[in-house]
Amino acid sequence: MKNKNATFIKIKNTFFLSATILIAFSAVAMAQEAVSLQNTDCIKCHKTEPATVERNGGLHKTAVGCLDCHTEHPPLGTEAIPQCSMCHSGEPHYELENCLSCHSDPHQPLALQLDDNITTACLTCHPEQGKELQDHPSKHTEVACTFCHTEHGEIPDCSVCHEPHTQGQTTKDCLGCHPVHQPLVIHYSNETPRSYCTPCHEDIGELMNKTTTKHKTFTCAFCHRGVHPVVPQCETCHGKPHSAAQHKAMPNCLDCHLDAHNLAK
Repeated sequence: MKNKNATFIKIKNTFFLSATILIAFSAVAMAQEAVSLQNTDCIKCHKTEPATVERNGGLHKTAVGCLDCHTEHPPLGTEAIPQCSMCHSGEPHYELENCLSCHSDPHQPLALQLDDNITTACLTCHPEQGKELQDHPSKHTEVACTFCHTEHGEIPDCSVCHEPHTQGQTTKDCLGCHPVHQPLVIHYSNETPRSYCTPCHEDIGELMNKTTTKHKTFTCAFCHRGVHPVVPQCETCHGKPHSAAQHKAMPNCLDCHLDAHNLAK
């Protein structure tokens, strides 16, 4: 009986020793294999993600490889999904929570999925636009960034929300007068067509159509130069065409000429 027990113990110890050695060798082999992995090995099992990075990865394609982010792989590690903060830190935008709520696919990080009520997150990258909106209040100040920009980088047509002043007017024409983030700060060139102005100033347009003076040939912007609204002085173009005594007696030109848009001679 003693000999049988001794033999059993010896076999048991030999089995555990062999198993331990086998596990150790397996671990070493696996570690060596992990160390020797290349980015090109990832596609052998993961076909979708490398294809997405190749197609639309941005800096995730050119600045990093798979193994720069995925530093561990089960069963040797549990942190297979990296934290964005490994690379992205030190900027206000990177301090936002829940990166994946917008950057839903890290393999194409600029293919953002946006809901229609985001502003704060946008302004961490676009502070100038936010300042313009706050410094120059308008209806645009009251809506979220993503109300207009439904996709990242999208420049929407003004006509989505606004009726054009005149038929055939394009977004480019709109932006020639209305800076989009401060739309009430209106600038225009002297050649801006009168038809862009008269839909808001219909009475003036009617007077300009009636007048028989040279003013009829001018665009509105030719006289009303600079920032809207500006009322020019007659002397800017006409100087003082009458005698000094007459100008002293009648210093206001329109006391005689009635209306610059339909002059009485």
